[in-house]
Amino acid sequence: MQISIHKSNVFKLASTGMLTAVGILIPMFFPKIMIGPASYTLASHVAIFIAMFISPGVTAGVVVGTTAGFLLGGFPLVIVFRAASHVLWALPGAFYLSKTDKLNASWYILRVFSVVIALIHGVCELGAVLLFYTGTSFPVGIDFLWVLSFICLGTIVHSLIDFEISNAVRLVLQKQTKFKELAR
Repeated sequence: MQISIHKSNVFKLASTGMLTAVGILIPMFFPKIMIGPASYTLASHVAIFIAMFISPGVTAGVVVGTTAGFLLGGFPLVIVFRAASHVLWALPGAFYLSKTDKLNASWYILRVFSVVIALIHGVCELGAVLLFYTGTSFPVGIDFLWVLSFICLGTIVHSLIDFEISNAVRLVLQKQTKFKELAR
């Protein structure tokens, strides 16, 4: 059965709204660890990863929404900058997934994808922090090696964990026939 373009667009719009809402609520209410410009909020990337499996347009909307979630959650501006940098890894990842058979990808392919995206993610967040502090100095007690380890390496690990959570949710959603047809 072919799903109409209209239904697919409604699905994408509704998905963007729901995932954005989730992306706003997670940083506001989920457990988090904050150390200077480093912050790790459990599942904060889940909405973005799920959006990546739907389409690049949904991904762009969700990245804007999750960035707003960090701003509304009262996070320091440097952390909001880090959230905004998600567009630099999420959109290319969504475009890659849109060109592949994302719903039937092998375990191995998805793990390689996760590692590549995590590495890009870590570098983007490191870049956002370095740009934020350009022309000023890091807060007292924070130097470049600290930023490199806590921001870049911490983000890579955080991204890998959130991808696994997202993939588990995706597999549950994939069992829904309409999700399979509409997310193509």
